[in-house]
Amino acid sequence: MVAIDVNEQSRPSGTWVSKLTGATGPLVGLLLLCLFLTFSADAFLSVRNGLNILDQITVLGIMAVGMTFVILIGGIDLSVGSVLALAMMVMGWTANVAGLPLAVGIVLALIASMISGLIVGIMVTWFRVPAFIATLAMMSAARGVANMITDGQQIVGFPDWFMMLAIDRHFGVLTATVFLMLAVAAAAWVFLHFRAEGRMLYAVGGNSEVARLAGINVQLVTVLVYVVSALLAGLAGIVLAARLDSAQPSSGFGYELDTIAAVVIGGTSLSGGAGGIGGTLIGVLIIGVLRNGLNLLNVSPFLQQVIIGVVIVLAVGAETIRKRRAA
Repeated sequence: MVAIDVNEQSRPSGTWVSKLTGATGPLVGLLLLCLFLTFSADAFLSVRNGLNILDQITVLGIMAVGMTFVILIGGIDLSVGSVLALAMMVMGWTANVAGLPLAVGIVLALIASMISGLIVGIMVTWFRVPAFIATLAMMSAARGVANMITDGQQIVGFPDWFMMLAIDRHFGVLTATVFLMLAVAAAAWVFLHFRAEGRMLYAVGGNSEVARLAGINVQLVTVLVYVVSALLAGLAGIVLAARLDSAQPSSGFGYELDTIAAVVIGGTSLSGGAGGIGGTLIGVLIIGVLRNGLNLLNVSPFLQQVIIGVVIVLAVGAETIRKRRAA
């Protein structure tokens, strides 16, 4: 047995300011982006627009927390968009077709999401299927099941209280869905920085073999991380259903790319072992502000995709340069 202090090796270093872990660059980028849009778009710097941006990033923000966990252990999850759609359809069918209470539909939707993550985790750990292939397979399977539930038809109409979760601004400021995103992010931040289980993710991502020798059950950690990622994708699907007042099997197309982009832009290393929730939130805000600003500037949606792609490349390039300098 190799004597290694996992708590010490995997603990995010630095003061409370540095707990953003590599997010200084993205934060500066976000501030510069906001400064540019302030002078370029008259409607950008307003309370109403700021609240709209928060509403628009709730789905991405919740999914990005789960993706942060996955990428921290050196994995990847391409299935989150399809799992989101699956959760929406399970909830919608249960409540609007089967006639059960919506609360039961929400619980079943989250269970279906967790089962999807469990299957992926088992494929990655027990059957040694590469995470890229396992999640790609689940992306196709979950999307297929989502379409099969209603033969590709959308489900429209939920109780008023459910729709109001994404509309009613408590204290005149934030909706319940935004509060939910912030609560998920805060819980994840506390978990990563103040719980030994959270620091295990950094250890597994840094070197899984060393983590195993240190006594960490790497397989169990990996499975649970994929379950949590799928669970949060399902939760994001419920939030999206509240915003749209409908459940659509086509929902979530391309969301996995935006989610990965937000995490990478926020400074989490694709090779695992470095990053954090603070940086991910900044990455989510960058994508949200960028999309919002480009819409205000009447930029073509197709050009927006190109611009976001360039931003992702720059973020990954900056990470590579930082690693070379550190070495």
